[in-house]
Amino acid sequence: MASLLIAHGRVIDPANQIDQVADLLLAGGKVEKLGKLGGSRSQADTVLDASGCIVCPGLIDPHVHLREPGHEEKETIASGAAAAVAGGFTSVCCMPNTDPAIDDDSRIEFIYHQAARAGLANVFPVGAITKGRAGQELAEIGLMAAAGAVAFSDDGTAVASTAVMSKALTYIQMTGKVVMQHCEDAGLGGGAMNAGAVATRLGLSGSPRVAEEIIIQRDILLLLRQGLASRYHVQHLSSGGSVDLLRRARQDLFGQAHVTAEVTPHHLLLTENDCATYDTHYKMSPPLRARRDIDAILDAVKDGVITILATDHAPHTLEQKQLEFAAAPYGIIGLESALPLYIRALIESGTIDWSAMIAMMTVNPAHLCTLEGKGTLTPGADADVTIIDPKKSWTIDAKNFASKSRNCPFDGWKVTGQAIATIVAGDVKLLRDPGRLGKSVATTPPAEPADLLTPA
Repeated sequence: MASLLIAHGRVIDPANQIDQVADLLLAGGKVEKLGKLGGSRSQADTVLDASGCIVCPGLIDPHVHLREPGHEEKETIASGAAAAVAGGFTSVCCMPNTDPAIDDDSRIEFIYHQAARAGLANVFPVGAITKGRAGQELAEIGLMAAAGAVAFSDDGTAVASTAVMSKALTYIQMTGKVVMQHCEDAGLGGGAMNAGAVATRLGLSGSPRVAEEIIIQRDILLLLRQGLASRYHVQHLSSGGSVDLLRRARQDLFGQAHVTAEVTPHHLLLTENDCATYDTHYKMSPPLRARRDIDAILDAVKDGVITILATDHAPHTLEQKQLEFAAAPYGIIGLESALPLYIRALIESGTIDWSAMIAMMTVNPAHLCTLEGKGTLTPGADADVTIIDPKKSWTIDAKNFASKSRNCPFDGWKVTGQAIATIVAGDVKLLRDPGRLGKSVATTPPAEPADLLTPA
């Protein structure tokens, strides 16, 4: 395979605590060298000038819905992988709420086959916890893990039965994979928006925070009582009360289970008040909450209680989202708009710095889903790289998305920061500024960094 040298970029690799202007050499689909590589420029097949940009491990989204098989009118693995590349993501983990559900090894293999045919981003399947996601009988956990399932979830619904969830934690723990839970008690949840005064005024049914919190508390108690070394992950956390539960769980479960959580762009930037116009682009599950919930979530990101960023990319057709608010499906797309929205919510607000945010989008999700060779620029790692222009100003325009769907509440937002190159296994899948690519780079780096890493 051809070699590619990425020159003069600000390399941020949280896995190795690197944040420094440096060069990065990719060869044979792997990271070859990182550091002061001026002498390697003449030897590389191609050089990409990353001056003024951030060079980081390829971004990873551990929570997307690609709808194939069964609902290809909304999204396919190919179109979802194209959306991922357009947003700077080199790897995504797709949820099993397809039709049929991804609940056996043959369907895990199908996802990998379709992703290989597309030849864009890496797509890793998440297997269903229960057969048909019906919550009654465990799916073929062992066979799916052997076939390449990177995690297990019944996303879209929580595992309602305490007995089934207890058994699931035991079985999945033996595979070394993580349990991802959509935390919502079906008897309390299922409303069109957040329960409260705004929902009452709009005449819409509400889903209270406790619907999320009660499932988290139940599952933490199961982990405590069983004494399992399980890995448990809360998907799309939305409630300030959930943050409090996670904080306490980290103390109670120390040395036993490992509990993590993710947050989405919409739960960082939007509130229940955005539903006031009955625009179904603001209907999602869990629902948009109040400003106080956002404040609690930001605090949790800042102090490390929440360690993962995920989009919950959920495509729907225009016809479905044009239904009245109560009847429209939950969910929005997010892969192509997530990066600048995270920048706005977390960097521009001063909540965390670039290194911390990139960790939440690279090494942390790689560890969550045990993605070997991902999330780092260590020599020998997979040559998955994202190059970000942190000062690029642009307007989100959903009609030009690579995704098949357009259900984006951020359409028309003016934002700053964009992935200008997405590189998967050393191949440039996206390059927004072709002028940066050539055989040589004439510019001089602003500093001469010492060698940071070389192959063993």
